[in-house]
Amino acid sequence: MINCKEVSKSFGEHKVLDKVSFDVPEGVIVGLLGPSGAGKTTLINILTGQLTFDAGEVSVMNKDVNKLKGADKDKFGIMMDRFGLYERFTCAENLAVFADVYGINKSNIKESLASVGLEDAAKTKAADLSKGMRARLLLARALLHDPKIIFLDEPTSGLDPKSVKGIHEIIQNKKKEGCTIFLTTHNMDEATKLCDDVMLLNEGNIVERGRPSDLCRKYNKDKKIKVTMKDGSDGEYKQNADAADKIAELIRQGSLETIHSEEPTLETIFLELTGKKLEED
Repeated sequence: MINCKEVSKSFGEHKVLDKVSFDVPEGVIVGLLGPSGAGKTTLINILTGQLTFDAGEVSVMNKDVNKLKGADKDKFGIMMDRFGLYERFTCAENLAVFADVYGINKSNIKESLASVGLEDAAKTKAADLSKGMRARLLLARALLHDPKIIFLDEPTSGLDPKSVKGIHEIIQNKKKEGCTIFLTTHNMDEATKLCDDVMLLNEGNIVERGRPSDLCRKYNKDKKIKVTMKDGSDGEYKQNADAADKIAELIRQGSLETIHSEEPTLETIFLELTGKKLEED
């Protein structure tokens, strides 16, 4: 669905993307992860034809992104930020304006609002929506024309856990319907839960790529086991025969409460590779 080959982009003397290459197959959720300023939004703007690039090749749905016509772009769903809503208009009216601009059948509005859990807020003005409901409305707008590929730029940034869970469920449902989803986020926990594949972007370069679980195993160099005792104390052991004997003894004594492997998180991996912590844009 998406192919990038050695794509570079600079703003003045600042190189934002440096020979970025990757492929995205159909029907998966791919995450582009990185800190503020890594080039995530720039790359989405390029993939959606909103920004030109200096060098390389980009194709979306087997077509050169520079040659995509209106009918091709109608297959895109794009959620870029929290702006772009008409505050005095209701949820339904906001989608109606979008439908008029892009020539979308307005009969889809009710279904689109229902798909994001806003069917009871159709007559509520955008100005009266919570942050979570605004995010849902923007997502409803992106899904209004039943796109084949969806670009989401930090879709849950600043939202409460309940709203985040709701957005995640919507994204996962779209994947089940066969949509391809390209997601940017600084939230490594979100990427672990949602993505089939992740790319770690730093200073314009993809420094690592793979399934979240595979990457965590790849960088699990210490191979430690953490245990929690019934008295609340914790212990940590390396995975070896000596540790197995000690843990078995704790089990026989009935003093062990929990046991689990200590694999690194995506954020730990990113910090190891770049020396940078992830912060919200």
